[in-house]
Amino acid sequence: MSRASWTHLLARPVVRPLVGTAVRPNHLTTLRLATGVAACLSLCLGTRAGMWWGGGLWVLSAFLDRADGELARIANLMSRDGHLYDYYADTLVNAAFFVAIGIGLRHSWLGRWSVPLGLLSGASMLLCSLFAEWLERRSPPGTRAYSGKWGFDPDDALYLMGPLAWLGWLSPILVGASVGATAMMLISAVRLRRLRDEQDGRDAEAADRHRASPPSASPCGDQLGFRP
Repeated sequence: MSRASWTHLLARPVVRPLVGTAVRPNHLTTLRLATGVAACLSLCLGTRAGMWWGGGLWVLSAFLDRADGELARIANLMSRDGHLYDYYADTLVNAAFFVAIGIGLRHSWLGRWSVPLGLLSGASMLLCSLFAEWLERRSPPGTRAYSGKWGFDPDDALYLMGPLAWLGWLSPILVGASVGATAMMLISAVRLRRLRDEQDGRDAEAADRHRASPPSASPCGDQLGFRP
């Protein structure tokens, strides 16, 4: 994820007045989590009102996902614990969204397939997020698992889920997510496996070189009359 996408730039002036106040990034992360859960519960209803409320709460939750990180950066309040809290909140809420719309669309033309598709999409989103995090941890600093283009990050597409819920177009989105998210999860898994194998290979080569190198003579032994 970049730090200069359009959504980051939009959140920056909104959170700037909070710098120096009692509001902390974790407060915004908690609000993001609460609004995300509320959106999912609304979408589970499968009613017209549920879709409207769920879509609106989801857009707010997606915006708060950007706002907490921006506040942490411009107020110099970044911490590892805060990053982990934000990461796990995002991962769980994003996965729960697809499970929720799968439940909410049970009376649509998808019928009994909506719930399994929601579970598949949600599980794929969860694993994709985990694999992406592990990829970045094993890569050089500053490396992103998936880079955006033209000022947009890949997960900016989640903003569109709110308007699509209002328009009643979530059924094809769920079908597409069950295929697309699963494909991305498998690609991420393959990339992670290859990276791990490459690193294990380099570590093994380094260990072999270390074992093959002759031991150096001890200066103390020479002074005492010993020879190796």
